[in-house]
Amino acid sequence: MYACSPFKKVTVQVTPQSLRLIDVYDIPYQFSFRETTVGGLSGIDYDHKQQIFYTISDDRSSLQPARFYSMKILFNDQQIDTVLFQQVVTLKQPNGQPYPSSKENPQQTPDPEAIRYDPIQKQLIWTSEGERIVTAKDTVIADPSIHLVDKTGKYIRSLSLPDNLRMSAMEKGPRRNGVVEGATFANNYQTLFVSLEEPRYEDGPQAALEPNDAWVRLYQFNMAYGKAVAQYAYKLDPVAYAPNPAGSFMVNGIPDIMDIGNNRLLVMERSFSTGRLACTIKIFMVDLNGAEDISAVKSLKNAPPQKPLRKKLLLNLDELGIYTDNVEGMCLGPRLKNGKRSLWMIADNNFSPLERSQLFLFEVNESL
Repeated sequence: MYACSPFKKVTVQVTPQSLRLIDVYDIPYQFSFRETTVGGLSGIDYDHKQQIFYTISDDRSSLQPARFYSMKILFNDQQIDTVLFQQVVTLKQPNGQPYPSSKENPQQTPDPEAIRYDPIQKQLIWTSEGERIVTAKDTVIADPSIHLVDKTGKYIRSLSLPDNLRMSAMEKGPRRNGVVEGATFANNYQTLFVSLEEPRYEDGPQAALEPNDAWVRLYQFNMAYGKAVAQYAYKLDPVAYAPNPAGSFMVNGIPDIMDIGNNRLLVMERSFSTGRLACTIKIFMVDLNGAEDISAVKSLKNAPPQKPLRKKLLLNLDELGIYTDNVEGMCLGPRLKNGKRSLWMIADNNFSPLERSQLFLFEVNESL
């Protein structure tokens, strides 16, 4: 049984660059597939052998149990034609049961963010940000996590996280909603890189309107051992726009990362400010060569890195003259008919009628 959704065409004139936008496709609000609400799409990856995409929903088992989808995307060198959802898969706990909602068990409720497929093991990894709610009435502390599952959502194992990723009721460790957001396999699926969205309390302030020392950690995991073997420092850009009214919510962080070989990553930064509907999305190329391992550094605020990751801006989507929503995931897809690689991005609509579940299709310049 297949389901498809109509698309809204976007025509854009783009100057030649490393990433050239081809098309944008909108998955309708409250689109339903097999009795689930398709939305909150926060990660995407591609299975080249089966020619299907995987996307994960950040529904915290509130509307339906935590889940991911598989989908076929029909497209050519000029446009995205159709999205065909094929399967919805419920993520399972180690006990084989679906994850509970926050009303049922807040300590066990996941916050799904990234999803990646390993074609060698035929497994998927997915990340959960955990939770940190500290109020006068209640305290909910749940550590972030990285899980491996099979294609049916059955739990296989979890990676062991460093102690500096443990949540705390004190202002120590990761910030709420600023934890393990991006993930990518590398080195023939022997390595997994995972990025935090925002700085840990000990590592620096959140991004501001002016440049500051907003240091984010990137973790390198050895998949055979299931443990982190290195950590690197990455400095965030400032928030793109001032919030309105002044002093209200604003943020800039890393929603996803992607390996492109030769010890390089693409890093996505997403900035949002109150008073604006659109987000500012920037894509950077990051070189790991020469960067220092900061695993032993407890506080980047007290001991700033001497050799952080180097980054180079490839694209600011603001320059394309299109509306960009809450983009959270990216992956390399199949080659286009002209032989060039495709790059895909997906936006999380937060299950809101004011936001869009967008799919972006880019052509990749091989000089990248």
